[in-house]
Amino acid sequence: MRPTDFARMRCPVARAMAVLGERWAILILREAFAGTTRFDAFARNLGIAPNILSARLGALVRHGLLDRVPEGGRHAYRLTARGRDAFPLYLAIRDWGARHFSGPEGPPTVMLDAATGAPVQAPVPCRADGTPIGPEDVRILPGPGANGAIRRRFGAEAGHG
Repeated sequence: MRPTDFARMRCPVARAMAVLGERWAILILREAFAGTTRFDAFARNLGIAPNILSARLGALVRHGLLDRVPEGGRHAYRLTARGRDAFPLYLAIRDWGARHFSGPEGPPTVMLDAATGAPVQAPVPCRADGTPIGPEDVRILPGPGANGAIRRRFGAEAGHG
């Protein structure tokens, strides 16, 4: 049986996972967010085989998260606006991983705001008044791109999804 092609699904979560769901993608972005731009530095910091790194960087370039730009006789990989937009996703995964998968000594790194020295954390989903909101507090409705199946599943009368 063929694997499901998430890129062809209507769901934006599935489409995002078609790009970010490959296990190296978020780690390569982690390096880009930390300022890594050169192929050899990505390879060294990640411990990834060059052929796999080349393929994964190529995919992130094709999907518009990184640009491959000439720099000093070689190439550098720079975050695009789309790639920078993934920073909150990275923070959420990083924070979740630090809370649930760090050893008893704590996470191996901390992230601080360079201007203030304050810890950087993923934003908590909040209501307009600032109170936290969880999955049980939301209602999903069909959006402008909804097809018939989505409209049936999440129609106004369907409530939670």
